[in-house]
Amino acid sequence: MEKVILIRYCEIHLKGKNRSFFENLLLNNIKTALKNFNLKVTKTPARYIVSEFNENDESEIIEILKCIPGIFSFSRATKIKTDLHEIEKLSIALMQDKKGTFKVNTNRADKTVALNSMEISREIGGKILASNKNLTVDVHEPNFSVSIDIRENGETFVFTDSILGVGGMPVGSSGKALLLLSGGIDSPVAGYMMAKRGTEISAVHFHSFPFTSPEAKEKVITLANKLKKYAGKINLYVVSVTNIQKEIHKNCHESYMITLLRRCMFKIAERLCKEKGLDMIVTGESLGQVASQTIESIKVVESVVESTPVLRPLIAFDKNETILISKKIDTFKTSTLPFEDCCTVFLPDAPIIKPKLEKVLIEESKIDAENLIKEAMQNIELIEI
Repeated sequence: MEKVILIRYCEIHLKGKNRSFFENLLLNNIKTALKNFNLKVTKTPARYIVSEFNENDESEIIEILKCIPGIFSFSRATKIKTDLHEIEKLSIALMQDKKGTFKVNTNRADKTVALNSMEISREIGGKILASNKNLTVDVHEPNFSVSIDIRENGETFVFTDSILGVGGMPVGSSGKALLLLSGGIDSPVAGYMMAKRGTEISAVHFHSFPFTSPEAKEKVITLANKLKKYAGKINLYVVSVTNIQKEIHKNCHESYMITLLRRCMFKIAERLCKEKGLDMIVTGESLGQVASQTIESIKVVESVVESTPVLRPLIAFDKNETILISKKIDTFKTSTLPFEDCCTVFLPDAPIIKPKLEKVLIEESKIDAENLIKEAMQNIELIEI
């Protein structure tokens, strides 16, 4: 009998002949996330087992497992040899002090066991009822559950709780992205959503020091550290666009300032992708949320991107949906700290919401965008998170 943590996945079941690649990737991600603990992580068919850990570390281990993409759920379980009499004794012990309703769930992967899953649940449930008169059966909405997971290798796991994980796919299975990390509410959530789909995350932050403060940069570093819990290591590229904004402000019509700045930002982002071997650009844009996120603005800005996909995981989210996720991943309070980002510098009173490309190009011709972008790229700061 041994206390372990039993980990389950979901979508990986659908991967057919490629399944072992995803299983091994998730195994490596779990081991990396738990590398600071003295424990053992092993893979069995469709399960991972965390064992030999110090029970004083259990709560911290659980909080880490909650943040690993690819994990559907996990349980604090007791591992025993597959023996129906021993399973019965353990199940009764787990429920001996309980009052209310309960049910027994059985998963029988080992088909050599004489009884099927429903028969085992019925048998064990009856023994629990006989030993504890304070319990009644409710198979729909029970107060308590006993889960019995009988594996193919002669081991059985018995547990009473199931903790939901992030779900999705293991990071490293779906390419590499460059996240435009502004410091607001949306972009960290977009990064989380992409990590959940298995994407490795790098990030780029554009600042306008001295018009933006050092605290604004520190805010973004804090957000990247919070995102790291889900995405693993993050390379954060910090780019000054101060001179670009000055030139736009001096030479161009003010209503086009945000549009022109974002076109420069996307050009820089694509060049970074090509230079660093990244597959896609990711933004926190939501359709119609602000002037720069109308479909007309999105089309005009993205037109500068030559060959790199631009993904917008929040495109159909309303703000409340995004806020709920930001609170879940603990980025909301940091995102709402009152430090300005570069898009709020020189903010026009009436930014254009339906820009025409031909007019944008006329305004853009008033600055030396190419040399300004080259200058910005020569002074990029890399922060390893």
